Amino acid sequence: MIEITLPWPPTVNTYYRAFKGRTLISERGRQYARAVAEQVLIQCAAKMYSGRLEVRIEAYPPDKRCRDLDNLFKGLLDSLTKAGVWVDDGQIDHWSIIRMPVGGVVKVEVRAL
Repeated sequence: MIEITLPWPPTVNTYYRAFKGRTLISERGRQYARAVAEQVLIQCAAKMYSGRLEVRIEAYPPDKRCRDLDNLFKGLLDSLTKAGVWVDDGQIDHWSIIRMPVGGVVKVEVRAL
């Protein structure tokens, strides 16, 4: 099992950009992926899990605005994949997310099933 604290992810609305008819990860999305990779290294969380997984997320929003928690998943999970926590986010069989008090971070717990 690993536990890692990460910066608040960009929403799906700002994670992608259209360019010449193609959908690409935005600069904001690339910056987030780099920040996640740095934290994975610092917190020694690169495990490259290859089996089935359970992921628990505690979401500490950056402010009190109303937010859809489901918008967090894409950028967060893709960045954890790129950082080497698991092979592919398709390995996740169970995930849960809980809204916490304001704090501006997400705490992620990954367990092998």
